Amino acid sequence: MELQSLTDGAGVWSILPPILAIMLALVTKEVVFSLFMGILAGIGIYAAAAPMPIHNIPVAIASLVTSGIGDGDHLPVLVFAFFMGPLIAVMTRSGGAQAFGAWAVRNLKSAIGAQVATVVFGLLFFVDDYFNCLTIGNVMRPVTDKFRVSREKLAYFVDATAAPVCIIAPISTWAAYIVSIYADNVAGISGMQAFLRAIPFNLYSILSIFMVLWLAVRRGGDFGPMAAAEARAMAGDPAGPAAAEAHDEALDPSVVSPRGRVRDLAIPVVALVGFGIALMLQLGGYWTKPAEGAAPVTVFAAIGDTQAALAFATASFLGLVAAFVLYVPRRIVTYREFFSCIPAGIRMMVSALIILVLAWVLSSICNKLLGIDGFISDVVKRGADSGVLPLSILPAALFLLAALIAFSTGTSWGTFGILIPIAVAVCNKVDPSLNALVLSSILSGSVMGDHCSPISDTTILSSTGAQCRHIDHVRTQLPYALLVGAVSAIGYLVAGFTRSMPYGASAGLTLVVSTAILVAALVAIPRATARRVAQ
Repeated sequence: MELQSLTDGAGVWSILPPILAIMLALVTKEVVFSLFMGILAGIGIYAAAAPMPIHNIPVAIASLVTSGIGDGDHLPVLVFAFFMGPLIAVMTRSGGAQAFGAWAVRNLKSAIGAQVATVVFGLLFFVDDYFNCLTIGNVMRPVTDKFRVSREKLAYFVDATAAPVCIIAPISTWAAYIVSIYADNVAGISGMQAFLRAIPFNLYSILSIFMVLWLAVRRGGDFGPMAAAEARAMAGDPAGPAAAEAHDEALDPSVVSPRGRVRDLAIPVVALVGFGIALMLQLGGYWTKPAEGAAPVTVFAAIGDTQAALAFATASFLGLVAAFVLYVPRRIVTYREFFSCIPAGIRMMVSALIILVLAWVLSSICNKLLGIDGFISDVVKRGADSGVLPLSILPAALFLLAALIAFSTGTSWGTFGILIPIAVAVCNKVDPSLNALVLSSILSGSVMGDHCSPISDTTILSSTGAQCRHIDHVRTQLPYALLVGAVSAIGYLVAGFTRSMPYGASAGLTLVVSTAILVAALVAIPRATARRVAQ
């Protein structure tokens, strides 16, 4: 059954389904139910406006599920998660994760050491955020559990270093995608030049990285629901409600191989990383012999033209093969034990896969059927054309708008595609010097909205990698993301009003003011919380 987009969109009604799903998720703490209700609301709005007979609604939902799975990189992402589950299960069963945890206890010495190591690993894996979300959480979870760091805190560290580092790294799938969009809409400056000039003003990403480093080097600086999760972890329960949900007899600690060594964790992870990067370059044509007279493909061009999700889906399968070759011949695990871990690993991923599919369906309804992107785009264009948005506040306004779109749709990449062409057209018309600043505000706002949204795929994968209940990850991360977002909005006001200053001076002043405000908040809020609890 093929569904046609509404000719004029659903207007303001297009934002109701994602808002309903998000509010229900925060209130009921049942993500699957909330997403399904958002889908029903969206298809109901479509049926009323199309119009479409009520008896066609179940078929329409089934059609959206099948088309959503096959859309773009969605199916490779599911395959990636599908193979990552068994790989994680096998590495656990081998005793490699347990050996790494014992090594970390001997060498890291403290919870702060474990937290810093988690953040450093997250910053090092800057090529793609999907890989970061699943891999770092699973590698560091045994370590943070031993040092009584909550799963919620681990999920936050993973999520807050995935997209933020990818979006300021020139060699990443994010940079390649952004440059490709930007280069199609502006003349006189290359997409890469604009991207590099935007980095110092990418406030949400920079401040998020600063905040995770601040929280990693100290304990007791948390606030809100995260403080409660950390108190529970320090009392001896780092996993919390996730422990019962994640239990599987095939992964019982009592049956973990005692012969596992750190290399039994390290080698499959290194293989996964190596295969992933090599396949990205291969799919991007880096090793393809150029035609006569043509220039060879550069690393950045290869990454820009690659299929990252397919590369990492293939790499996860090859990592599983590498684990088999490493474990079975050495009898770290038997042939039967190895294959018993495969269904256990898949079961571990089922919840995340369901949430991902439902989130994609909801996004498809809002974007392709109800026209949420067109509605918001028209609002922005009318505001800019009418002068309602003064140039000084345009960066801050676009930051907040990008955050709203990404929050509602659960996708930062989709937000880039919606807002960047509009913003570039506006800047080219009124003030081309604003291009880099406006680009950075859209990138920052998109990442912020993505972090706050329960229907974001990276948020889902971060909670999956940390084996933390998804709604608990959203609930504990939300105050942190909102704090950094509020400070970033202030920073964009500073940047807007200082845009006539030299580039370096404006960027420096903006970063100094924003960082100072964030530090003041990070010192004051935990103290105020502690005083309130003491009373």
